[in-house]
Amino acid sequence: MRRGLFAVLLAAAVVLAVTACGGSSKKTTTTQSGKGSAASVTISNEQGTTWTCNFNPFNASVQFLSFGPVYEDLVYQNLLQSGKSTPWLASSYAWSNKNQTLTFTIRKGVKWQDGTPFTAKDVVYTFQLIKKNPGLDLNASWSVLKSVALKGSDQVVFDFKTPAVPYFFYVAGQTPIVAEHVWSKIANPVTYKDTKPVGTGGFKMSSCSPQVIKYAKNPNYWQPGLPKVQSIIYPAYTSNTPANADLASGKAQWGSQFIPSIDKYYLSKSPDNHYWFPPVQNVAIFPNLTNAILKDVAVRKAISYAIDRQRVSQIGEYGYQPAANQTGIVTPTFSSWLKPGLDTVYNYDPNKAKQVLTNAGYKLKNGLFYSPSGKPLSFTMINIGGYSDWVASAQIVAQELKQIGIKVTAQNLSSTTYDNDVYTGNYELAYDGNEAYGPTPYYELRNILYSPASAPIGKVAASNWERYSNPEVDKLINEYATTTNVQEQKSIVGQIEEAMINDVPVIPVTEGVDWYQYNTGTLAGWVTKGNPYAQPAAYANPDWGVVALHLKPKG
Repeated sequence: MRRGLFAVLLAAAVVLAVTACGGSSKKTTTTQSGKGSAASVTISNEQGTTWTCNFNPFNASVQFLSFGPVYEDLVYQNLLQSGKSTPWLASSYAWSNKNQTLTFTIRKGVKWQDGTPFTAKDVVYTFQLIKKNPGLDLNASWSVLKSVALKGSDQVVFDFKTPAVPYFFYVAGQTPIVAEHVWSKIANPVTYKDTKPVGTGGFKMSSCSPQVIKYAKNPNYWQPGLPKVQSIIYPAYTSNTPANADLASGKAQWGSQFIPSIDKYYLSKSPDNHYWFPPVQNVAIFPNLTNAILKDVAVRKAISYAIDRQRVSQIGEYGYQPAANQTGIVTPTFSSWLKPGLDTVYNYDPNKAKQVLTNAGYKLKNGLFYSPSGKPLSFTMINIGGYSDWVASAQIVAQELKQIGIKVTAQNLSSTTYDNDVYTGNYELAYDGNEAYGPTPYYELRNILYSPASAPIGKVAASNWERYSNPEVDKLINEYATTTNVQEQKSIVGQIEEAMINDVPVIPVTEGVDWYQYNTGTLAGWVTKGNPYAQPAAYANPDWGVVALHLKPKG
């Protein structure tokens, strides 16, 4: 839910200057423990609620249930491979007009799941639909689009108001395409539950109850030989305990959740049980830069030096989330974007932290630093009380800062109160996961640093909650939007990394991950560290639809 909200807020604030084949098998077997079937896959992804049987792909809270397996996008972009693009419902695409015009050639031979031919007109209709109904425009595409029009019989031309290279991700990869012959008959598409979704995807929603959703193989799917499994079973779990038990026993084969002591609880139960948690974002401390003390970069540098990120990772996050670095570049996912040497600048060094404060005129008295004007370095740090790992991590951070003379009192809030305080700037320090990320580090860095997306204290900031402002960084972010050259993009991001080092606008602590467990007893084709063909979490959309297409019965 928070991931969806952040994505909407990020997109709404954007002011841009800006890829299996083979035969299918119906062979059914059982695992060694007698659980499961090679003809199907069962997902364990605890959502804390039962299903409402709403499959509207434009409803942020339920979009993950249909976007990917049922509804599809124009081009699939893989975050784990730096945005590697695979033509999907579009067979090709090209930028022109100084990266202000994007033309898609729409794939021939695709049919909607009810047998109606899919055409370029459906693509145009989809974007006109979200223009007419802003509540469907989850990525705020029409904040940057000027027009979307049909060209010939199989092309769709997107004209943007300005150069808009980063928006390819949202337009091509994050917008589910819907059928005109279905949606044109819907009175209110914003509130429409879409209980019988008709998409182009590899799976049809076959049945739904509050307890379980079942998806069946689309026998007329446009990718020959796919899918290779017959069905997907998606139970509703209201707590982690039964969800984790089903994963450990093999009753569920695909997991996407936190499991304490996972090696003992999950891995030890079967040699077929595996997990991989690829990092995709940062969890960081956001200082309020309007605060009289926190606006001093020396204080923020001292905080960054004082945090033992490895310790926070190991204790607060069970080692599942790796330590972050001050550049904000998530590694190893985006290692090729990291400017050499910058990731070690703020290695844990409490003595250096004290030295930085002393050199800046702060005085240590009775174990606490005071500013030159006599104010104590004492702050509250808000957190979401329901996130037990964040609560534990924030406590460790507070302990470590106390050791260097900065007092931090962790304050655990409800999610609603926390969100409101962060967005309006009603806080001193905030411990938060920056969930508006994308296929390159640009998306997260932009979300953190772009000043036009921020707002004065008291007003809702769509992003840049710390209220950072650096004209040179804004200029770099705008320049990125004008080029499709990857080397130029990396050069720009490298300069933004330097600003993260010099200005310390936020302090990354750990790297948030995709939670992913998988069982190889009856199924092959899983995402692995050696073959990261998609984000593997069952809540990542449209990625989980791509994963489902790769799964196949063993033997």
